[in-house]
Order: sequence, then C-alpha cells, then structure tokens
Amino acid sequence: MSVYEDLGVQPIINATGAVTRLGGAPMPEEVLAAFQAAAGESVSLEELQAAASQRIAAATGAEAGIVTAGAAAGLTLGAAAILTGDDLGKMERLPQCDDFPCQFIVAREQRSGYDHAVRASGARLVEVGFNEIVANAGVRRTEVWEYEAAITDQTAGIFYVFSPSSRPGLGELSAMARRHDLPVLVDAAGELPPREHLTSIIAAGADLVAYSGGKAIRGPQSTGILAGRSDLIRAAALQFLDMDDHPELWNPPADLIDREQLSGIPRHGLGRGYKVSKEEIVALLTALDLFTSGAYDELVGGEQQRLEVIAAALKHAPCECRLIESPDGQCSPRLEIEIDETAAGKSAFEICRELRSGSPPIYVGHGKLRESTLVVNPLHLTDGPAEIVAAALRKSLTQ
Repeated sequence: MSVYEDLGVQPIINATGAVTRLGGAPMPEEVLAAFQAAAGESVSLEELQAAASQRIAAATGAEAGIVTAGAAAGLTLGAAAILTGDDLGKMERLPQCDDFPCQFIVAREQRSGYDHAVRASGARLVEVGFNEIVANAGVRRTEVWEYEAAITDQTAGIFYVFSPSSRPGLGELSAMARRHDLPVLVDAAGELPPREHLTSIIAAGADLVAYSGGKAIRGPQSTGILAGRSDLIRAAALQFLDMDDHPELWNPPADLIDREQLSGIPRHGLGRGYKVSKEEIVALLTALDLFTSGAYDELVGGEQQRLEVIAAALKHAPCECRLIESPDGQCSPRLEIEIDETAAGKSAFEICRELRSGSPPIYVGHGKLRESTLVVNPLHLTDGPAEIVAAALRKSLTQ
C-alpha cells in the first residue's frame, strides 16, 4: 500500500504532464537525494539564497536570483520589489500603496487568472491594446506605442506574459520601458524548455523574470525562480526572508543584500508566507543543473515510443491519433486523439470522465476537449502505465 493509500487517497496515472493540480513534474533521483541530504543539517537561509543567486545568475545571465515558492510567488515578490525598491517604509505599507506609484501596464490580451499574483502585492493593472485577430475585427495586436501612451506618474512598471507568440516583442517593449526608467516584470512560468529561454528573456531586456521550478526543471512542485537585476532581487529577498534578528547582529551576504544600500532592517514583509525550505532550495538547484546540462533530453525518445504504443492500440478505434514530435529534442512529444463522437457514441468529455473514474484513475490533457480531442503528455509515463492508458482508451472508445 502506498503512502497515499494510507491516507485514503488513490494514486492516479498522470497522462497530463507537469500540472500543479496533479502534483507537478516527476523529480529525478538526484533531486530527491539532494532534498533528503539537505534535511540533515541546518544552514542560514540568507547564505543559502545567496549561493542560489550565484547559480541562478550563471544559468540565466541575470545579475542575481532567488528560489521562490513557485512562479506565482515570484511574480508577487517581483511586483513588490518594483513597488518598493529599497524603501523600508513602502515595504511596511504593502499591499497599501495609495501614496506612491503602484500601476503596472499590461496588454489586455495577456490578462489571466494568474496575474492575481501581481495584484496580490498591491499593484494595480492598467490594460492597453487589443487582439483584433482573436476578436475577428482586424489584423493588429497590442503595440508598443499603446504602452507608452498609458504611462503616467502613477506607473511603477510593466507586466509582460512571455511566449514565443507574445506581441509586441519583449525586446522592443523593454527598450521603450528603459527610456522611461520603468522595470519590466516577465511571467515565463511555463516557458521552459527550450533551455534558451533561461537566458534569452533576460537578454531581451527583462528586469525580472519568474519561472516555475516544478515543471520542466523538475524540482519540487512548490518552487520557482525569480531572476533579474540585483537591486530588485535584493528588495524581493528582504520581503520574504525571516527578518527576526537584532539589527546589531544582522549580517546578510553582501552579494544578495547590501546593507550599505539600506536605512535599516525591515520587519517581516509581504512575502513572509512565501518562504522556501532549505531542502527545496537545494533540490531546485540540483534540478536546475540537470536541466541546463541537457540531462533530460535523453528521455524524449522513450516518451515518444510510449505514445506510439498508445496510438497503435487505437488503430481501429473511432478516433484519429496525431503524434506531435518534440520540435527541438527538449520538449516532450504529445499525442492528440481526436474522437469521432458519432461513431464512438460518446463525447470526449464522457471519455475523459470515464478515464478519471477508472481503477486506477487516468488523467489525460483536457485542454482540447471542446474540439473532441484528448491529449496525452508522456512526462510521467513509464512503460507499464503507458500500456494501461492504451488499454483504457481502447476500451472506452470501443465498448
């Protein structure tokens, strides 16, 4: 009996990928070993985060970085850092920021529920632009001049959600923001791989960028990375580290927190609830080393073979299987299964529900259910579970 069954919770087969609701990505043995080893000793979290900053800087090309309690926590801390800088009074007042600039300009088309993390800092989002293509109203999307036209004396920064298809381009937008001395905070939570996104986003002018540590990097699910300018990383660190020390004794590593830049020592900040354990920091750094070295690339071939097994099992079922191969040898392939709902006598939603209700429960990707399509991501699948998925899909489609 598994540890989950001891708690009355049934383990599932995850054919969805590294999603938060199903526990994130599988952690390699090296990462688990690092987590366990880190638990055996105590350490200064300030010194450990300073060491992490050096490793993150080397991996991203940023000046500094910290390990955060997920990418969302990184966005909250990043926004808070931009709002306050080194001003201890502002840190104390957050999330109340009526008496200093607190607006972040964001493209209307980049709004989502995830930006609640930015708003949690006290920041207020000011929307600009349109996606006229999606609206079937034209050919244009948000443009740089619209951001610039929205700048006022209440503007604190710009919030940008990165993807290869985001518009306007980050480089062009960052150049404009730099002319106005406005920091750019970038959400790149799920934009790894490819590995080049670790460095290209900073190189394009981002002042702060947040990544998930529990997806492609395969660290603990509740970890993330915030990388960027050293002064902003300092402000972020001050607002989530444990500040319960005598001012006469407090001596943080200068390469993370330069006391010479501060008028005193702040109290516990807005991000106190986003603390990260020593085990999580060490495990995340171990996973980051594996990710940047390309160690995960060798797994892609096996992932594709498992998808081919599933597709072969559905050869005569009322569906069309499309194998989407890895475009770069880094991303996992995926299998799209488009259901002939008339021939199957049931909808993709019904099949998805049947799979979740089975024993063991199977969770496939549900992002295209309204297009009558199931999506299988092989990140968590080994040979045995892949065969179980194949058999369950064939049974659901043909019975």
